[in-house]
Order: sequence, then structure tokens, then C-alpha cells
Amino acid sequence: MASARGPAYLLTLGRWRRGLGIATQSRALAALVPGVSQVDNKSDFLGKRSHRRHPGILQLSHVRLPQVLVDAAQLLLLESSMPNMEKQVQALTNYLWSRHLPVEPEDLQRRAVHLEKKFLENADSCQMEKLCGEVLHALRRTTYHWQELSYSEGLSLVYMAARLDGGFAAVSRAFHEIQARLPEFQPQTLMDFGSGTGSVTWAAHSTWGQSLREYMCVDSSAAMLELAEKLLKGGSGSGMPYVPGVFFRQFLPVSPKVQFDVVVSAFSLSELPSKANRTDVVQTLWRKTGHFLGKEKSPLDPRPGFVFAPCPHELPCPQLTASKPLACSFSQAYHPIPFSWNKKPKEEKFSMVILARGSPEEANRWPRITQPVLKRPRHVHCHLCCPDGHMQHAVITARRHGRDLYRCARVSSWGDRLPVITPSELPPSPAQDPPES
Repeated sequence: MASARGPAYLLTLGRWRRGLGIATQSRALAALVPGVSQVDNKSDFLGKRSHRRHPGILQLSHVRLPQVLVDAAQLLLLESSMPNMEKQVQALTNYLWSRHLPVEPEDLQRRAVHLEKKFLENADSCQMEKLCGEVLHALRRTTYHWQELSYSEGLSLVYMAARLDGGFAAVSRAFHEIQARLPEFQPQTLMDFGSGTGSVTWAAHSTWGQSLREYMCVDSSAAMLELAEKLLKGGSGSGMPYVPGVFFRQFLPVSPKVQFDVVVSAFSLSELPSKANRTDVVQTLWRKTGHFLGKEKSPLDPRPGFVFAPCPHELPCPQLTASKPLACSFSQAYHPIPFSWNKKPKEEKFSMVILARGSPEEANRWPRITQPVLKRPRHVHCHLCCPDGHMQHAVITARRHGRDLYRCARVSSWGDRLPVITPSELPPSPAQDPPES
């Protein structure tokens, strides 16, 4: 397997959780942001294209799965003998959306100590022997009971019917961000950790099919890998795969020399049993990305890493560190696989982070729009995550910010980047001679 050449990216996606959604801020909080001064027009893009196509626009229209993939999924479901498929799909969808991360051992210990102190306050000497049982009973009642999902052949098919199209839409949006901002990037190799039904492979082929020559799909479930291979072969176990160069395995490559241009983990990190496991896996995936290992700089490739998207900075997330934490999430519309219960267009809500090898100076750090844009007469409300690591609620008008910036903001959407520069980024004014005395 060839190592990565040029830029390399680690992409992770996760499900947007209910209860951590977008909060509507009061109009009383709105203020003109002094840092948003004028449109960033260094490349003169506004002289070549309309405001509706400014380079900060990243939202895709309704995503459609490749027809060959739709046909394969419908064929597999038609040939299956599973009863009540619609009910099973709905039950699995509800379960996945309600699923939480497993409780960490230290958190469980803290809860036990808290409950013990609470019971001790009301306990007398004759109740002490019951204390241990009461603490254990309270822990069982109040603690989320996480269980590892084991995908059989039948459950894999239900997962395909429930999640193949939504997963494809989210990954397509993430890949589009890289392609739109760096059209010269042409990856040759890709690894997908927790590949499931293979939606990452299909999305990558739709985005970079002309350059990608190797796809490594890693999943612990043999049933999932078999299903993904059938989808590539049109729904059968034989024949030529629609996407060439796809390899399947149940374990990550051990050799540190095996690296890939793009490494993806889509909706799989939350299925690991602990924070320590997730940290270890992310570090392993990062080592598989690019030319060098870990955080140490290599004499062959001294490039560090930085956050390519969605954050315009490497600072703590301002939404997660707020008094009321909010999830940094996005939404992508898509046309679902037209099963009998699945006819209307849908939206996939997800969170993502894209890490890149290189230096932050290699990418422009425009603010990210983190909530739906509110369009009002002669002004626009934009909630922005800014390069200084802070959230800003900007009210943009043509009178105070200029016609170009106002029009760019008005046609932008949630998830887009606003092409603006701050006063610190403006070129210095030419030096003037002191007045003659």
C-alpha cells in the first residue's frame, strides 16, 4: 500500500444528539461584530462570480445516492425474508438516536460515593448493613446501561435500510468541503474505520473516483463486511464490484508504514466502550494519516496538524465550553432509498471534524456559520464561530458592512463559511511622511 502524498486528512463524523441542538438566541444579544469588517476579496472572486456562488458556500443541494447502490439495496431487501422490516427499521433508528456513550468507571465511582453520603445522612446504626445494597440498587436504576452492538446478518440488513442513505449524505457533505476548498487535492488511498455498509466508499468514489485507487474498509463485523461487498456487486455475492480497489478486513493494519491520504471514522467512535478506547483509536487513525507518526515531527515530513473543518481555530470549542453546552452540528438534505416507507426527502443531522496535516496558515480561516441564518428586512443575523475561538452574533447590514458582505451573508446558510477578514488581517496603510515644521 502506498503512503500518502501531499495533504492528508482524518475525518470523523458522529450523530447529532437530541437535547444538544441549536439554541435560538435573543435578538437582545445581537450586536455588530467589530471583527467582521469587510469581505475577503483578495482573489477577486466577486468580480468573477455572483454573490450566490461565493467560495464560502459549502451546502449541497439534496444528495442522491448512486442509482446502482439504490438498486442493490432494494434487491437485497426484496430477497430477504425478514418480516415487519419497516417496524424493525424504525425500532433500530429510535435506538441509535437514543443511544448514549458508556459511563466511565471514574464517573460511576463518583456517583457511588455521592449516593453513599446521601444514604449515610439518613441512616442509623441498624440500617448500615443495608447501605451497600441500596447504593447498588440506586446505581442500577440511574445509570445508563450501555451494550455493545453485535451485527448479525439480519441486523446488518436492517441497519442498511435505516442508515445507508443518511450516512452517505453526511459523508458526502464532509468530502465536498475538502473538494470545494482544495480542488487540487486528488487522494489515491482511503481507509474507513467502522465501515459498516460501505457508505464512505460510495461517497468517496462519487467525489474522487478519478484518483482513488485503493479503499480499505475495516469493520469488526463479518456480516457487515459481507453486506458491503454485496452492495458493491449489485446485490449479489458474485460479479465484478462497481467500485474497483476495495479491500475488506476486520482489524486495523498493524504496520506503522501503512498510511492513507484520507482516513475516515463515520458514526463508529461512539460504539467504543470507553473514552480511553476512543482516544487510542483516534491516535492510531491519526498515525495512519500522512507521512509521520504521532505528534513528533519527522525529518521526512515536518508538517504538524490543524483543524481543517469545521472550526476556524485550534482552540477549545466555544459552544462546548459555554454555561449551556451546545453541539456543533450540521444538516444535509438527501433523497432516501425509496423503500415503501421511505418516500419523502429527509435531512441528516450530524457533527464532524476534519484534521489535516500541514500548517493552519495553509488554509484561510473564515468564520463558520453555526446556526440557521435569519434574514430580515435590510439586515441579516449570522451566528459565527470566529478564528479567535469565540462565538459572535453578527447583525450585518449593507449600510454598515458594505453591499458585497451583506449579499454574501444573505445567500449563506447554516454550515457555510462567511468570507470576511478582520482588521488585523488588513494590509497596513502606506507609511506617510511627517508634516514639515
